Amino acid sequence: MRTYLLAPGEDVLLIGDAWVTTKAGTETYGVDRFFSRIAGKPVPGVSRFALALVSRRERQAFPVALEQVVREPVTAQAPLPVAAKRKPGRPKGSSTQAKADAPLNAEHTRISAMIQGLLTRIGASLTLTYLVLDGHFGNHNAVLMARRLGLHLISKLRSDSALYYPYDDIYAGRGPRRIYGERIDPHAIPEHFLKQTTVEDGVETHIYQIEARHKTFDRPLNVVAIVKRHLTTGKQAHVYLFSTDRTLAWDVLRDDYHLRFQIEFVFRDAKQYWGLEDFMVIKETAVTNAMNLAFFMVNLSRRLMRDRQDTDPNRSVLDLKTHYRGLSYAEELIKLLPEKPEPGLLRRILAQVTGLGRIHPLPADRLTG
Repeated sequence: MRTYLLAPGEDVLLIGDAWVTTKAGTETYGVDRFFSRIAGKPVPGVSRFALALVSRRERQAFPVALEQVVREPVTAQAPLPVAAKRKPGRPKGSSTQAKADAPLNAEHTRISAMIQGLLTRIGASLTLTYLVLDGHFGNHNAVLMARRLGLHLISKLRSDSALYYPYDDIYAGRGPRRIYGERIDPHAIPEHFLKQTTVEDGVETHIYQIEARHKTFDRPLNVVAIVKRHLTTGKQAHVYLFSTDRTLAWDVLRDDYHLRFQIEFVFRDAKQYWGLEDFMVIKETAVTNAMNLAFFMVNLSRRLMRDRQDTDPNRSVLDLKTHYRGLSYAEELIKLLPEKPEPGLLRRILAQVTGLGRIHPLPADRLTG
């Protein structure tokens, strides 16, 4: 990755996301019912969680790790005994567990081990500071996972999240110190938090940056509130992005979360061009190999397309596949000739045959040799 896809000193983000591949039958390893965002409902298939590095400069994602999500089989359990009725209030001798010491759930434990393995392999080759995940991970458990890995989390909160301004009144001198101020109304945020206002296609967008608290998080969050209002209908909507890095600028936080979507293009290319949904194997090792090969081909094709940028500026993945398929055909054809063509004719044959079936035609100088 460092040698072939990233420039020296590249500023990169670590992003992760899950994807579901539909599968018929019950024999494929790990097949189960998983929720598909495309279908909007649970579908039979296999699921995997992928990690990718995103170049802030190139604005492109490169997959680096993949792990299949396998659910544990459900076993019959004995009915739980009926709990004896106890007195109201806290049991004697119990203590409050600090939010920072809360255990990770099974999903975050699995992802944490996966990220830790990747960080160990990377070592000092790259410097990773931010982990970017979608709104499914906009919770305190994910924040703890990122913090214990030495990373800052960038994610999205639910739109109905109860956020509070930090309490800034004078301490009354008795009782615990308050940390929660008034609840944030996304449509009545004070002007001194405003960072940008734009109007486009009849929609007015206000962007605010607030250091806010949420009662399920143990520390304040760096929140960017994006509030949109339709100027004709008056309808309003808002989005809360957040980071655990309270020094991160609002525009960088917003842009980094937008870059998370680059992993969706990785999934698209692996599915559309490299057989991620077409493999017919069912054994564990074969399924793992098929998935990893599809993602490896995404990286390889992007490097090959980058190398052809100057000589073939209109290239696409389909053009790249057509080129190498035609090259293979041309080589087999040349083997049947009684004599090897002279170099000029050979170049023209290769250029002509490898251009057959392309979506974007080759430049004229390539065809004439």
